Amino acid sequence: MCANVLVAEDDPKQAELLRRYLQREGHSVAVVHDGRTAIEQARLRRPDLVLLDVMMPGVDGLDVCRVLRAESDVPVLMVTARSTEDDLLLGLDLGADDYLTKPYSPRELMARVRTLLRRTRRGSGEEVYRVGGLTVDRERHMVLADGREVECTPAEFRILEALAACPARVFTRSQLLEHLHGYDRFITERTVDVHVKNLRKKIEPQPQRPVRLRTVYGVGYKLVSDRAP
Repeated sequence: MCANVLVAEDDPKQAELLRRYLQREGHSVAVVHDGRTAIEQARLRRPDLVLLDVMMPGVDGLDVCRVLRAESDVPVLMVTARSTEDDLLLGLDLGADDYLTKPYSPRELMARVRTLLRRTRRGSGEEVYRVGGLTVDRERHMVLADGREVECTPAEFRILEALAACPARVFTRSQLLEHLHGYDRFITERTVDVHVKNLRKKIEPQPQRPVRLRTVYGVGYKLVSDRAP
């Protein structure tokens, strides 16, 4: 699920951390350091998601959120050191979709990002991914390989969904693991390999010679079209 993300954070070190976390997930990231520029870039770039720090110079994050919500329905995740209930409620009342207080873990941040992006994709009707002869229908939780329905476990479906959302992008095993939390009780990088092996038996014409779910040695896996352009 690759997305264009705008990060508005006045602390350069914190902004760089956010950039790294998001880029590691395959997202395209633009970073700004003040509220006025955040508004300008949101209008220019039309991002899929905005990560917005509350305490910024000039126009603060709350005012930015107010402007963004008046002009669009872009998902807004507010990130702040303020943790009182009043601060949280104010941000949500202004139209923020979620609120994350510092310090936070990278895993929690990315889980919230994925949740917001899934909501957006549902609202936009982007429920079906097609990669060559493979179809992944998120709403009906269905996979078709050359028109033939194949049965996938919940964990297998989550892996395939992540790969199909970003065709040709290489996912590391650790990135795919992030999509499995809550679906497997005991998960390791070896778990991903087992699921991939089982998926190939279901979606590949010749599982021993995969043309769809490819291994990128030393890195991870990617899903590519098996059909000529």
